[in-house]
Amino acid sequence: MEQRAVIKFNAKLGKSASETFRSMQQVYGSQCLGHTAVFNCHKRFLEGRETLEDDKKSGRRNEKVHDFIANDRNGSLKMMEEVLNINRETIRTILHEDLGPHTLRSDQKSARINYSRDIVAAAENNANFLKSIVTGDETWCFQYDPETKRQSAEWKSIHHIKISTSTKILFNMNCHIFIICQPK
Repeated sequence: MEQRAVIKFNAKLGKSASETFRSMQQVYGSQCLGHTAVFNCHKRFLEGRETLEDDKKSGRRNEKVHDFIANDRNGSLKMMEEVLNINRETIRTILHEDLGPHTLRSDQKSARINYSRDIVAAAENNANFLKSIVTGDETWCFQYDPETKRQSAEWKSIHHIKISTSTKILFNMNCHIFIICQPK
């Protein structure tokens, strides 16, 4: 922001982009904006630009986050930050402002309304209908499968190092858990 103010000041004084860039290099050294950035900014100020603020970004970061979410809905912010090389707060903003937390499309909303109406109609027609409803959820199943002492017994030399074989294994599937409650 400070360097843009310097560029704007020099443009208003009538200095060329080259003069502005050289003077900025003397003052800012290695922290100076690049040649192209200074020239583009100088040109915009000569064309009448007044604000020092950034232009709104093109949205490429949003597309990266959208694509990541489409491929892995359970990805953490930390994972997205590492894979996409985007700041965590930027990702959080994109997720909450652009995608929204669990926002339903209009066709999904109307489908839910239709399902709800069907359930209400079925409950009105059959007194025992509500007793037959089964709900469910899905979760990840982990397996901890240590070998028994006998299974891990093996012949070995005195110089052989035993490698531990107890591991936690993530199954490559979802387990659907159904809880059925019946009134007495």
